Amino acid sequence: MPKATRYIEIMDTTLRDGEQTSGVSFSSSEKLSIAQLLLTEVKVDRIEIASARVSDGEFEAVKKITKWAKSKGLLKKVEVLTFVDGEVSIQWMIKAGAKVMNLLTKGSLNHLTHQLKKTPEQHFAEIAKVIAIGKKKGIECNVYLEDWSNGMRNSPEYVFKYLEFISKQPVKRVMLPDTLGILQPSEVFDFVSQIIKKYPTIHFDFHGHNDYDLGTANVLEAVKAGVHGIHLTINGMGERAGNAPLASAVAVLHDFMPGVKTGVAEKSLFQVSRLVETFSGFRIPDNKPVVGENVFTQTAGIHADGDKKNNLYFNDLMPERFGRKRQYALGKTSGKSNIENNLAQLGIELSDADLKRVTQRIIELGDKKEVVTQSDLPYIISDVIDGSAVNQKVKIENYVLTHSKELRPSITLQINIEGDVFEQHEQGDGQYDAFMNALRSIYVKKKKTLPILTDYAVRIPPGGSSDALCETIITWDYKGREFKTRGLDSDQTVAAIIATQKMLNII
Repeated sequence: MPKATRYIEIMDTTLRDGEQTSGVSFSSSEKLSIAQLLLTEVKVDRIEIASARVSDGEFEAVKKITKWAKSKGLLKKVEVLTFVDGEVSIQWMIKAGAKVMNLLTKGSLNHLTHQLKKTPEQHFAEIAKVIAIGKKKGIECNVYLEDWSNGMRNSPEYVFKYLEFISKQPVKRVMLPDTLGILQPSEVFDFVSQIIKKYPTIHFDFHGHNDYDLGTANVLEAVKAGVHGIHLTINGMGERAGNAPLASAVAVLHDFMPGVKTGVAEKSLFQVSRLVETFSGFRIPDNKPVVGENVFTQTAGIHADGDKKNNLYFNDLMPERFGRKRQYALGKTSGKSNIENNLAQLGIELSDADLKRVTQRIIELGDKKEVVTQSDLPYIISDVIDGSAVNQKVKIENYVLTHSKELRPSITLQINIEGDVFEQHEQGDGQYDAFMNALRSIYVKKKKTLPILTDYAVRIPPGGSSDALCETIITWDYKGREFKTRGLDSDQTVAAIIATQKMLNII
């Protein structure tokens, strides 16, 4: 008999707990954009968007989000962290338009004794008073047991005394945070199982931190133990080592818990991950599961060969699930199969002899730590094979760039396109913008369309220094196909022009 389907609530706390990442502060407009994407595209069940009383900016952000959420019938999915402070947090919430409070209370005797310096009875009385005020004002209440993990380790009697008290209060959810990220997966399963067994009618959430890199594993064990909801953040953002990451945790639950489902749309996870990376400046590691740049890239030639032979190196984490594509890296370990896969995507076929020569050149470049991309292949082919498989039909012959104080940058550009030489003068908001304006003017005359520039990145190559060469990487979208070109020069704009000349020949 198949197991009955069990629904797990996903609460995203990127805008509250995730914003505690060192150096991260979202504007009110950024918070609104992320909230909208989470609720309408990613389709998480709830979002925690702020802490009460933090700042005027936080207040304005909450007002924007609650106004939008109310217009869409989603206000009950928007939550705010509040404190045991009588009416103060509640009044802040009401003015901001919020309807659900997540009340921060003490889940360990250690915190209660040394931080609040109160007895359990005093704390419980103050909590009951805040919950009663909230109920009277039409505010729905969930409660956090801060430092619950240490509470279960060191003062379980207090935790169960608290739970006995809270079970009689009008609260919707009880939330169990591993505040310091200290729990092993076996402890999470044990502690949650004990609580679920004793209080089977209460809705419990698990809130995992990632200090030992166990956040996702602990989420899995909490769900196995019977928890009803989990708290996650985009890209694993959060204080110290962050929180359990949304994309990884959802993938694990969908693949390893067959009796469990969530409402999360997997195909939107990469989109929201990149948006938050842009807004936060918190870079995603290339090897981060599900959303990292390299996680669907095969590098070893033997793996690429296996993919061609009955998908021997595939697993359930197929990139298409997340709106992504499998790629085959080019380098010293690539091998013939990796290169063949890339050539096939470009629509290029080579003889065995030519393929062997191209493979050898890529291996040589890899040994020198050169970055080789699919877009470089036509140039490598042209360089290696006599009679070149790809002719360089476009060449930027000359240019003069000017940049002066209080004057718009300008360029005079001379370019050779299939034997025809064009010269154009244009201005722009920057030197490269002026160059692109001149290029567009020339291509309009030729009645040709240029790709759309979708990303522009500049970096010093690994091992470089501030006065070394810089690398410009430009991402283009041409008729629905995305590709990258790179340029290397001591000047950023010249490197971008080199990258653009590569693009012009590719198209």
